[in-house]
Amino acid sequence: MSIFSGIWVPLVTPFNQGEIDFPALTALCQHVMDRGVDGVVVCGTTGEAPMLSKEEQLQVLDAVLTVVPGNKVMMGLSGTHMPSIVAMQKAITERPIAGILLPAPYYIRPSQAALEAFFTQLADSSSVPIVVYNVPYRSGIHLELETLRRLAKHPRIVAVKDCGGSTDLTYSLIADGELDVLCGEDGQILATLCMGGNGAIAASSHLFPEKFVALVKQVQACDLAAARENFFQLMPLIRLMFAAPNPASIKFALSLGGLMQNELRAPMLPAPAEVEEAIVNYLNTFSR
Repeated sequence: MSIFSGIWVPLVTPFNQGEIDFPALTALCQHVMDRGVDGVVVCGTTGEAPMLSKEEQLQVLDAVLTVVPGNKVMMGLSGTHMPSIVAMQKAITERPIAGILLPAPYYIRPSQAALEAFFTQLADSSSVPIVVYNVPYRSGIHLELETLRRLAKHPRIVAVKDCGGSTDLTYSLIADGELDVLCGEDGQILATLCMGGNGAIAASSHLFPEKFVALVKQVQACDLAAARENFFQLMPLIRLMFAAPNPASIKFALSLGGLMQNELRAPMLPAPAEVEEAIVNYLNTFSR
């Protein structure tokens, strides 16, 4: 089985009075790992990576590695200045990690040929596997199916976090069988798993991670009735976790359990009061 399968939690980065809250971070890691998730993603968009300096990102990675085995840790890497990206990649891969989560260069909207060159250059220089992050609503550009198929021929490009919004692309990649397909849209997890996808990088799995883990096992066991019942119970949670810009809802929900402060870095803001109220009501109902 691929190392990029099952449920991976894209960790939030806890803050306390503007600084990274490392005790809360390691406690969060222990919390999700104890509940059976397959791995964690450090410094993705859910981790507010753009609001962290490169030095802080590496500090977060090092803190996570004190708790989580390196073969269960994926690190986010992004940017548009190629020398800076390569330098950060070198620093990251000095640590024992499972792979790098790499989105397309954001804002500049490169051509498909430029995207292929970008991912190929970084895969050529990488000592660890690359997970391509296809997230056009953040990067501004789609990775097209044929581009992904060409990238799949590279020995170190092994998986895709699929937020592309196209079921045709998703199912085509699953049918090809050359890339591990990890669902990146939490509302599509069950469909992706049922069609043969490998797992999910699911921000909402910060809450009740054991239920997301069970979902994967239910589909693997072909117990689709149980999988549907489980997923339908999780759907209101998934909606709430994205009812405010990510990760505001997640941080508020985790703060209710005492795992961290409800604090984000500018320009992010906490979830609106009505979203917070809805989360409290949902969690009260769910726990009954």
